[in-house]
Amino acid sequence: MTLSPVRVPVAAPGVRRLTATLYGYSFLDEFVLLYPVYALLFADTGLSVGQMSSLFVLWSTTGVLLEVPSGAWADAVSRRLLLWLGPLLGAAGFALWVFVPSYWAFAAGFVLWGARGALGSGALEALVYEELERLGAADRYARIMGRAQAAGQVAVMTAMALAGPVFAAYGYPAVGAASVLACLLCAATATRFPEHRGPATAVPDGEGWAATLRAGLGEARRDRSVRGALLLVPAVAAVWGALDEYTPLLARDTGAADATIPYLLVMIWAGVTAGSLLAGPAERLGRRGFGALLTASALVLAAGAGAGTPAGLALVAVAFGGFQLATVLADARLQQRIEGTGRATLTSVAGLGTELATITVYGTYAQLASTTTHGTAFALLAVPYVLVALLVALRR
Repeated sequence: MTLSPVRVPVAAPGVRRLTATLYGYSFLDEFVLLYPVYALLFADTGLSVGQMSSLFVLWSTTGVLLEVPSGAWADAVSRRLLLWLGPLLGAAGFALWVFVPSYWAFAAGFVLWGARGALGSGALEALVYEELERLGAADRYARIMGRAQAAGQVAVMTAMALAGPVFAAYGYPAVGAASVLACLLCAATATRFPEHRGPATAVPDGEGWAATLRAGLGEARRDRSVRGALLLVPAVAAVWGALDEYTPLLARDTGAADATIPYLLVMIWAGVTAGSLLAGPAERLGRRGFGALLTASALVLAAGAGAGTPAGLALVAVAFGGFQLATVLADARLQQRIEGTGRATLTSVAGLGTELATITVYGTYAQLASTTTHGTAFALLAVPYVLVALLVALRR
């Protein structure tokens, strides 16, 4: 017989401290003024399109190689350690870009940026879930993580709005310095995360990260429900996450003026933010409800992208909001099913699956867009979501 933990009121000081730290960390992690202008920096430094593409490949490869080992390290050592170390690596990378711009400085910066993302992936979710579980508030995980992701999305929109005037007035050094400062503040905020690694979650007998990696993967092999939840995360997150990179091209294909495109993108991000905030009310969706959410979002995406008008992008925003909501819920389902010591490891495995699936979607999109319009490519890539929805709804 398993005893449920004593329920702590949601207003308990421990929950308030955790959520306040999480929301601040999520905002600062995405508040990077370099995001909308770093491609311009590369071009102004003299990089060719081929050189830029090689940097993106290097960035993705770094994340793929470090994703799972960093999750095992977080389980073996400290999730909080990785959460403050990652932003420091990002700060170093951004400083290299702005103050010693060159191809090799950009390459080093992308390696540091990729490492930053890998260190935080898995560690953050594991720390938040286990702290909430300790406080008897694990049932609020989806709601809290949805709000945290909304804070990050608000930060992206704010950074996009501020980057233009700051860049126009002071140039690359100013947006670079602001980005480095945001990373440093993010690292400082991470040091305030509570972390209680009790006997149930500690690594046995001081074994290293390899032992935690084996333990985490072993749980996935033994438990069918964990495997299913593990596969659901990339199945939901990869396609729309890749399509997001092509939304400016989709907007241009509708005939919108270039000056209008940023506002259309903000509208899409607002839809994603709304999806994050709906995670709390939607966390009780069953399998059929989750499948219906994916199906409805896929149909709305196909209709909005296929319309070929700026007004159709409002439907794309609604669809992306639905996919974001499904992504938060898929992560919550995974956290609920993990019971062993390898929580960060398994979450990182899901992140690795998402990275690999995203790269596949990039290649597929390139093939589709070379023979048809961007709107048609978006509509065709909505089809996999209907298949995933059927599998989820029919799975026993």
